[in-house]
This record gives sequence, structure tokens and C-alpha cells, in this order.
Amino acid sequence: MSLATPPDDASRLSTRHQQEEAMSNAQPLERAVGDGSAAPARQQRSAEVLKVSTRSRPSAVAGAIAGVMRENGSAEVQSIGAGATNQAIKAVAIARAYLSEEGIDIVCIPSFIDVAIDDEERTAIRLLIERR
Repeated sequence: MSLATPPDDASRLSTRHQQEEAMSNAQPLERAVGDGSAAPARQQRSAEVLKVSTRSRPSAVAGAIAGVMRENGSAEVQSIGAGATNQAIKAVAIARAYLSEEGIDIVCIPSFIDVAIDDEERTAIRLLIERR
């Protein structure tokens, strides 16, 4: 019986870097997954999509979310992987604080979305941010 050895840190970092680079080329597929609707993802909302990686600074993403919210009233944040999702969630919390100073209260609706990256289907976390 052979046991698989876990990938070393260098290969994990290389894979993570490839995922982050590919996320910038991600295109949503025809449907959102896990949001309870059968409507195609592009017909659900016309929110601006912000793509977050593990290297994204939460305060910078929060500023972008706040700006999009002021301008459009809704925003969408997409992330692939635990590190990127962590940064995205922190950014939403910071953006909520920024916007609360202006009397704007926001909510975050999480779901899964299938995205195509380099002709490969991946599952991303989709955070739809709207005014309460």
C-alpha cells in the first residue's frame, strides 16, 4: 500500500499563484449554484464583479466595494479558495463599516458559482452585496 505524500509548500504556492492568475480570466458559466434559483447567473443581477485573491488587501477591496455600492447600489465579489474567500469576507466587513458612516447598511448574500478558467470549470464563492 502506497501513501500519497502531501504537496510541499513550493508546489502549493505555485498552484495557488496559478489559481490567482487564472481568476483574472474567469468567465461566469450559465448558472449560479446554490442560490436557489434556476435563472442564469448573468440575468440575476447587473452588479459589478470584483475578483479577490489571497494577495488582495482587504482595505483596498473594501474601498472598491464601497465605491461600487455608492455608484450602483450592488456589487459582486468572487473568490476561489480559502485564502481568497477569507480576504473577501474581511473586505465586506470593512466596507460595511465604511458605508455605515454614510448611513448605508449593506448585506452579503453568499452562493456558489461555476466559472470557466482557462477552459476548466471551477467553483467560486460569490458574495452578492446589496443595500439592506
